[in-house]
Amino acid sequence: MQGGHMEVEEPLRLSSVLTSSKPSHLPSLTKLVGTLGPNSRSVETIEACLNAGMSVARFDFSWLDSDYHQETLQNLRLAMKNAKKLCAVMLDTVGPEIPICNQNGKPIELKADDHITITSDVSREPSAEFLPVDYSGLSKILKKGDTVFLGQYLFTGSENTSVWLEVLETNGQDVMCLIKNTATLAGFILMHVSQVYESLPNLSDKDKKVISEWGSRNNVDFISLSYTRNVEDVRELRAFLRTNNLHETQVFAKIETVEGLKHFCEILQEADGIILGRGNLGIDLPPEKVFLFQKSAVYKCNMAGKPVIITRVVDSMTGNLRPTRAEATDVANAVLDGADGILLGAETLRGLYPIETIKIVGRICAEAETVRNHSVHFKRISKHVGEPMSHAESVASSAVRAAIKVKAALIVVFTSSGRAARLIAKYRPPVPVFAVVIPRLRSNSLKWTFTGSAQARHLLGVRGIYPILASPNVATSGASSEESGLKLALNHGKSVGLLKPNDQIVVFQKIGDSSVVKIVEFQA
Repeated sequence: MQGGHMEVEEPLRLSSVLTSSKPSHLPSLTKLVGTLGPNSRSVETIEACLNAGMSVARFDFSWLDSDYHQETLQNLRLAMKNAKKLCAVMLDTVGPEIPICNQNGKPIELKADDHITITSDVSREPSAEFLPVDYSGLSKILKKGDTVFLGQYLFTGSENTSVWLEVLETNGQDVMCLIKNTATLAGFILMHVSQVYESLPNLSDKDKKVISEWGSRNNVDFISLSYTRNVEDVRELRAFLRTNNLHETQVFAKIETVEGLKHFCEILQEADGIILGRGNLGIDLPPEKVFLFQKSAVYKCNMAGKPVIITRVVDSMTGNLRPTRAEATDVANAVLDGADGILLGAETLRGLYPIETIKIVGRICAEAETVRNHSVHFKRISKHVGEPMSHAESVASSAVRAAIKVKAALIVVFTSSGRAARLIAKYRPPVPVFAVVIPRLRSNSLKWTFTGSAQARHLLGVRGIYPILASPNVATSGASSEESGLKLALNHGKSVGLLKPNDQIVVFQKIGDSSVVKIVEFQA
């Protein structure tokens, strides 16, 4: 409940719970981001993930090297060709993470109530008594009573692979701690200390190298900026992208610390989208406060018309075929809150059931979408925008209002930049939006090129939008361009089983300097 209105349609009868869900011709309107890795990098698995509903593939560079991720990306491209589906590429920065120097990779057994020393003397061998870290300022930042978190996977809540430490005292380059729970640390171990992130550069040297080489070579669509603390972090990344000729790459600020929470509104204004990194937020915030920040942040993103993606929803599916009841409810509540997308990390990266996870999360999202009170959300957005509305906002909201009134099966919007489609998505239509992206001819001093493919992929991160890239001849065919573009959209709608004879379709298009909304009836 928010603002006195129910977030689900009323009456929500028990019979609707007991009846089977309607078969869906398209994946959920909520977008699914899958992290590709050891258990999800073969062509066959990626193809199945695309068919299950994955629209953005995330590459996490805290794992393995650029060559490994390049092979995975090549497999993604082949899978996209086989599945005939578009998929965007998201590069996830490492950020100011502090790894424990554990080159031998041997498991370290830690027992509750024992003492352990974290030291910046990297010549020490890691053990149950000493943990070396390559960061000299730790003892100057920490004080008695502070909390340190260590873990291999950030942060599943599975306390047999992660450990809490309480700082007892500091001495020179050493920090003596009390172990709060029994755990086994193995492989790549990270240390989480909130105070440290404020003193380190957000864009590490490793991140800059990966972006300038791998990111630039592959013209990535999104960069997830880990540990975003303030608006300057976003601006610094944008400036770096420009120097590497990544002018079209969008920046999604990942909010996962209290510092980012404090500066959320300024970050939202500058970033193209937001990712709520609930794993780290769950460490930085008391558990009872995480849901408050999620609801507040999602609401602000909705009002600003910027996509927001939620992480850490079905951790248990890393090793299990079904989510817990609480996890399934959590996914649905994220949709009811207004999330544009769900990001799957370990569940698809190293999880045993990456395809099934995407399918199940997609089904939960789709079910929540059928009962979400779209008219309440529409009124809330309209009230927030206020009057007088801009021309663009007015026409976009009219398209959604018309779709709700006539119970349209589909909205078709023509766009070059993607802005018109994003404005329509802002008003949360209850039906899919087919965005026909019209290429634009652009030139520099050396050659002419068509834009459009990047703009289409960017829309894969926005709730409810299904981009269709029109061919260049549509862009240059004059008055018939909209007609051929509409035919392209309707044929696609028919091919996926979304349209049947006499269905109503709302069309948003520009004619000269004017924007027009019209309703057409589909004839097979």
